[in-house]
Amino acid sequence: MNTAGTAEVAVRHILSDKVAGGFLTPRTRTITWTDAHYVVKRPPSGKHTVELTCTECSASLLAEVRDHAFTRTFATVLRIIGVVCAVVFFAALAYAFHEGGKTLPEGQSLPALFSVSVIAVFVTFVAAPTFYVHGRNYNGVSMLDAPKPRRRHQIRPVRVVRPGPRTPR
Repeated sequence: MNTAGTAEVAVRHILSDKVAGGFLTPRTRTITWTDAHYVVKRPPSGKHTVELTCTECSASLLAEVRDHAFTRTFATVLRIIGVVCAVVFFAALAYAFHEGGKTLPEGQSLPALFSVSVIAVFVTFVAAPTFYVHGRNYNGVSMLDAPKPRRRHQIRPVRVVRPGPRTPR
C-alpha cells in the first residue's frame, strides 16, 4: 500500500522484445518480462537516489525518488494540461468545422486562424490523452540513465487493485 512516505515500484527485466509481421501482415510486438516489487521511501523534501537490484540478473539500478508534495503537484499539473488540451481540441475542431464549411465568394480565402485551428486539432488530439495518462501514472520514481548492459530494465509504478464488491456465483 502506498502512503505519503513510500512509493511502490516494480523493477522490470525485459526478457524479449520481438516484432512480428511485415508488409502484408499486421505488425505485432510481443514483450516478455519478469519483475520484482519494491517499496521505496520518499524523502521529506527534494529528491534522493536509491539503489534497486534486479532479481533476474542481479544488476544494480539507480532510481531517483521525489518527495510526496512534488509528486502530487506534478501529477496534478499533467492532468490539468491534459484537460486543457482536450478543451482546446474541441474548441479548435468546432471552429475548423464552422469556418471550413462556409462558402466563400470568388477570390476570398479562409482566415489565417483556420490553419492554426487545424494544426491545434492534430496536436491536441495526441497531447490531451498523453498528458492525462502520464499524470495518472506518475509516481515520482524515475530510473537514472543506466550503462549499456543494464538498458533492458524499466521501473514502473505498481497499481494497487482495490477489492470491489464481489458477486456471488
